[in-house]
Amino acid sequence: MHIEATLLFVLAGIAVIVAARWFGDRTGIPAAAVLTVLGIAYAVLPGPNIELEPELVLTLVLPPLLFSAALDSSLLDIRHNLRTVVSLSVVLVLLTALLIGVGFHFFVAGATLAAGVALGAAVAPPDPVAALSVGKKVGLPRNIVTLVQGEGLLNDATALTLLSVAVSAAVGGTFSFSAAVGEFVISAAGGVIGGIVVAYAVRATRPLAQDPIIANAISLATPFVAYLLAERVHVSGVLAVVVAGLIVGHDTPRLGSGASRLQVSAVWRLVDFVLEGLVFLLIGQQLPRVIEGLSEFSTSTIVIAVAVSVGVVLVLRPLFLIVTQSLPRWMHSRLGGEPDAADANRRLNGREITALSWSGTRGVITLAAVFTIPARTKEGNPFPDLDLLLFCAFVVVLVTLVGQGVTFGPLVRRLGLKADEADRIRLRNEARSAAVQAAMDRLDEIKHQRHDHVEDQAIETMHRQLGHRLERYRRRLDLLDQADSDEVPVSPQYEAALRVRRSVIDAQRDELLRWRDVGRLSDEGLRVLERELDHEERLLPDRSAS
Repeated sequence: MHIEATLLFVLAGIAVIVAARWFGDRTGIPAAAVLTVLGIAYAVLPGPNIELEPELVLTLVLPPLLFSAALDSSLLDIRHNLRTVVSLSVVLVLLTALLIGVGFHFFVAGATLAAGVALGAAVAPPDPVAALSVGKKVGLPRNIVTLVQGEGLLNDATALTLLSVAVSAAVGGTFSFSAAVGEFVISAAGGVIGGIVVAYAVRATRPLAQDPIIANAISLATPFVAYLLAERVHVSGVLAVVVAGLIVGHDTPRLGSGASRLQVSAVWRLVDFVLEGLVFLLIGQQLPRVIEGLSEFSTSTIVIAVAVSVGVVLVLRPLFLIVTQSLPRWMHSRLGGEPDAADANRRLNGREITALSWSGTRGVITLAAVFTIPARTKEGNPFPDLDLLLFCAFVVVLVTLVGQGVTFGPLVRRLGLKADEADRIRLRNEARSAAVQAAMDRLDEIKHQRHDHVEDQAIETMHRQLGHRLERYRRRLDLLDQADSDEVPVSPQYEAALRVRRSVIDAQRDELLRWRDVGRLSDEGLRVLERELDHEERLLPDRSAS
């Protein structure tokens, strides 16, 4: 494709992504589902198509997406829910792959167990992008969000490792259970060690991370360094990226400057937006490729293969959750945390199991993984039923991403699952109050040190400002405590103060622009002063949704 045509294609793709995001925000339909459907619509039209390159996705797209998701996750929350996260990201993935393999072996004419397991490994790991984008909008409880995030971060390593073992068995014709287990353990352990090494290397760059530009460069390079380092020594690059991201995200409040953190966060939001949009468009465009080789299979074979794949994916997940949540309490206790911690042994209730069961949307990882299956075996023979495997994987992605993705929001609302917003705001205000009190205590310590009259005035001014802020937080806490429901109470005085502050900031910005337009202020000066106002405005709560 000519360079100008490629550029136009990319620009058109970005325009479609923006339109899908706008449409999704206003309808509640996940942008991922919209983009997939648009990709399918484009694929059936005449014109150039872009084929999914598995190595490109696994090397250039997957690491930054996983790293960004890990940065936004909570290492502590995942550790506190580690048993459930591991059961979903390891045990459920293995069971899904094995059951699909057995189903293919017994019910699909001519299919082999290894080929079925390869397909099962590809379709086993959920891609939580669509579910989380909807879940956060509808206020999904924090524990469910943590489980979906943790599962999505760790299951790819399990699936890709199992896929390589299954492909080796199908291509070479030999399989050793002990060798497969050993390969899996070594790959996983090596990936964890690699991620820890990279995370501590990033920690060593702390003095450099004060500069926002350098901090951005280090952050953008980290997932690729972790992935390439792990793959070079033949361990799980995916797990190395995830572990590095979790540790770096946990350390971020201690690393770098405030300006660095703000800029790095903004850059990763942009990377997520563009990459996720492009990969979901690419999913839809693979339709011609996955159906072109189906002519050699009978309709009954295709129907049975699709039924086995989709049936196992949709049915096994809720059954697995029901069974694991019914285990004795001593088996269900979490790894990590204190035994008597709040919610330490709490099981998921029926509504939470239903929501978690319906959050298993599949995405680009499934298609990228299934396209890595080689076309031929070592003997030069065609890989068994490859075109059928590709089609089944595509149907699973389509059913879960579009079907479950579109209905996930209404389902969560119908179940009545909602985070306790008042409790979340109460906790944050308590933390703010504690932080301000710590600042006032530090000022009291400074008072007893040697300083001059000017410093006395500065200390008194700062103490007075902090006192007003602490009083505001305490009034907010009193209002929350007096509320009779879980709804967040609204303070007319506070809302009026927000409107006044925004109006004042707008007036300052308009005056700065007037100065620039009449030549009294340079553009450089305008950018510096406007950035100050932007940071002040960024501190105000967002009321656009209401």
